Amino acid sequence: MKKICASLLLTLIGALGLGLAAQAQTQTRTETVVTLPFEFVASDKTLPAGKYTLRPVSDDPADGLILNNFEHHASVIVHPIETEKTPSAKSNVGFQRVGDQLFLDRIQTSDTVYNLPLSRAAVLLAATPSPKGSPASGTSGGN
Repeated sequence: MKKICASLLLTLIGALGLGLAAQAQTQTRTETVVTLPFEFVASDKTLPAGKYTLRPVSDDPADGLILNNFEHHASVIVHPIETEKTPSAKSNVGFQRVGDQLFLDRIQTSDTVYNLPLSRAAVLLAATPSPKGSPASGTSGGN
């Protein structure tokens, strides 16, 4: 009987230890904060200028990032078309200009590059002829 109780106690301690390890791993996910002085489009949603917190959806970078602007109660999940593990001292974001709108197309965090697909709205806007004869697309640097 004592052996069964001891075995049960060890199993319980082991399960508790695994639970704490999983919780610690979840807490180590990195958050990135960027301030964007302009409105932009991400995942077909127009987001206001402001301070954004970027954090991974899960431990798998392919699952994407959650962008939150707490001041304006705006958030969106972006899903990358490809990710690349690349350590960087500075985080930044990249945009594709289509017409007069900026579309989020790249996010560099401290350890991962997320390349994002061009939004459906951007594709439709790019297909529309420009009224002034100016180019419909270009690139813009990030913060």
